[in-house]
Amino acid sequence: MSAAPGTRRPRTAADRLGLPVLRGHGLFITGNLIDSVGNGMLLPLGLLYFTDVQGLPLAQVGAAMTVGQALALPVTFLAGRLMDRVGPKRVVVWANILSAAGFALFLLAREPWHIAGVYVLVQAGINMYFTAQRTLITHVTRAGERRSWFAFTGSLRNIGLAAGSAAAAGALTVFGNGSLRWMLAVDAATYLLAAACFAALTTTPPEPDGTPPGGLVTRADHTRRYLLLVAVNLPYVLAQAVLAVLVAVYTTRALGLPASAASMLFVINTVIVSACSTVITAHVAPKAPRRAVAAGYLIMTVGMGTFALPALPVAASTAWAALIVAIALFSVAEILLGPALSELSVSLTPQAAGGFTQGLYQFSWAVGMVAAPALFTLLLEAGPLLPWGVEAAACLIAVLAAPALRAPNRHRRRNPR
Repeated sequence: MSAAPGTRRPRTAADRLGLPVLRGHGLFITGNLIDSVGNGMLLPLGLLYFTDVQGLPLAQVGAAMTVGQALALPVTFLAGRLMDRVGPKRVVVWANILSAAGFALFLLAREPWHIAGVYVLVQAGINMYFTAQRTLITHVTRAGERRSWFAFTGSLRNIGLAAGSAAAAGALTVFGNGSLRWMLAVDAATYLLAAACFAALTTTPPEPDGTPPGGLVTRADHTRRYLLLVAVNLPYVLAQAVLAVLVAVYTTRALGLPASAASMLFVINTVIVSACSTVITAHVAPKAPRRAVAAGYLIMTVGMGTFALPALPVAASTAWAALIVAIALFSVAEILLGPALSELSVSLTPQAAGGFTQGLYQFSWAVGMVAAPALFTLLLEAGPLLPWGVEAAACLIAVLAAPALRAPNRHRRRNPR
């Protein structure tokens, strides 16, 4: 017996979890997950491989890695132009192949300039991937589900990174640093497998979101609005670098806590983001992405202030409690900001999902990740409160700027001059 007209479909477990419709997207999900596992396995261990296995000096390896990553910065714009010509799917496929080649060539790198070269390849593949990945989502999913897909792929990425890191840690524990050689071969293979998954996708470009005739909104208006989005994204990029760059040094050197403290905070963040991203995005986050951005940055501002509390004269138990509350606030802010900023990056202007704008947006990520280690360590040396205060101030400025991240009113005529 059919349901009466207007009867609402019963809520499923997927609805309650805030998941998008996953049926028919197996290859896309698998490709995203495998790519993340590959990142989690070896990106944190490159320094260890070249110093402990290849026997190169730490300072030379660190400098070579930085040079290689910096040389790959322009790839975001090259990938954007390439995406306009061949589409996002091919760019994502080639990005994974490039990363596979880079990790395989780790095995042949013996000199600092070799290290710089392989990191150019690896970072170029990463920059290409993320330049095209957001646009690829718009080609394989429905417009109404974009933010839920951004949240879901964010969860997948955290799960994959954690799984890759756990696999690497297990291999190192059981077999020692010598296992890094065969881990490189496995990692290169995972990127090739991810490339195969993405190559098999069927994609459909969304309908163009063009402005109606009449010059209602100029191209300069769109450019200014998108540049504002790029600027608003920078505090989030730096916040993402906090876990990788700042927390470990802050907890051990500034607070005198054991090294396990940073690992515990990382685990808490991974669990919250992996388990709660889709639920919070679907049921808690404001529906307008600019409001989700404002809410996320407000919570992030409070989180940065809470991270700073243990640097004040407080009891050890208070310091631990503050760190746990801070990482929880950080995680909730990350859940609100990540999907909303990604949604805005492909929808804020009519050409937002195009190659140039996506290259520009990804360039903010690449620059922020390269600059973060030097910035945060410099601030931390000047005082344990300073990095948290600077990042909190940047997040607060982003809160004030977020209301301007609004799609233009295409039905409003400009006043004639």
